[in-house]
Amino acid sequence: MQQDFDSPNLLNKPLAEINIVPYVDVMLVLLIIFMVTAPLLTQGVIVDLPESSAQILEEQELPPIILTVDAVGNYFLNINSAPTTPLLPSDIGKQVKAELDKTPHRPVMVRGDTAVNYGKVVKAMVLLQQAGAESVGLVTDTDEAGAA
Repeated sequence: MQQDFDSPNLLNKPLAEINIVPYVDVMLVLLIIFMVTAPLLTQGVIVDLPESSAQILEEQELPPIILTVDAVGNYFLNINSAPTTPLLPSDIGKQVKAELDKTPHRPVMVRGDTAVNYGKVVKAMVLLQQAGAESVGLVTDTDEAGAA
């Protein structure tokens, strides 16, 4: 028996199609928003690093733990839940120790502003070594005159 497609019963049934064009539009807008905001979400504190002609380190598997000392002498830790919030020395030791217990061979670095007291940078290095860091590196900018 053949059905008649012109019958009134078939014309009144709801159409079961999904229009995906609005979903694609929303996804493209979200993609653009993330592409614009991602470069703006830089993590860390702005410091004026000293220049040196040291060789650039190779990229490592694990991202380094970086303790930043700004020009005033405040300490900031990149693994902190709020990396732009100053930390007390006792909090730094606890957080770095907990992180090194999870990943013991993770590199540890200090970023010190050129205007900061040298003693603050040394204190930062001591805090990291007391927390269990095997070695502590210093982060510098490349020396443009030495590289040319």
